[in-house]
Amino acid sequence: MAFNGFTSEDFDVFHIQGLEERMAAIRERIQPKFKAIGETVANGLAVPAGSEMCLHIAKHARRSVNPPKDTWLAIAANKRGYKQHPHFQIGLFDDHVFVWLAFIYELPDKVNIANRFLDEIDTVAKTIPPDFVLSFDHMKKDAVSMERLGEEGLVKSIERFRDVKKAELLIGRHIAPADPILKDGNTFTKVAMDTFETLMPIYKLSLGANP
Repeated sequence: MAFNGFTSEDFDVFHIQGLEERMAAIRERIQPKFKAIGETVANGLAVPAGSEMCLHIAKHARRSVNPPKDTWLAIAANKRGYKQHPHFQIGLFDDHVFVWLAFIYELPDKVNIANRFLDEIDTVAKTIPPDFVLSFDHMKKDAVSMERLGEEGLVKSIERFRDVKKAELLIGRHIAPADPILKDGNTFTKVAMDTFETLMPIYKLSLGANP
């Protein structure tokens, strides 16, 4: 199918009660869109990333009682999984779409990645536009803009990411359900690609490449 954008029905999924009922709606309404946009974005990222990029769609397989509060696709340079690798995410909560470059707590190389960021903090700070937002826990909706965080706050956030086992670092955009960007598939795809390409120097730095 072609990706034609997100609708209010996609966000309404998270108001459906019951694990099986909500998962059925996610599989029916959202995952086909994730497959369509994810394949396009993964192909588009291969050249700037310098490697094949593989699409993963969250299955929420470990859940047995509580329905998911969000759902997402991930794009990583690994066919088997993404959680232990720097990766790109597109996903939904009930009140926004998120577009992230994600470094989550399962990363085995967190300390080295954080130290690379701190060694090149001027480059990292300049790469993140003021209106981009950062989150430090992928399970929460909270995010802070780079403009508000500032370089000093960014340093502290990266140090916490390095030193606290469960700390995470996610950088990108939040888009509200009413934003016209979401209503047009081509427009949203371009915004997602622009976001990821803007953050590509940080992605490459996390892998040990020159920013």
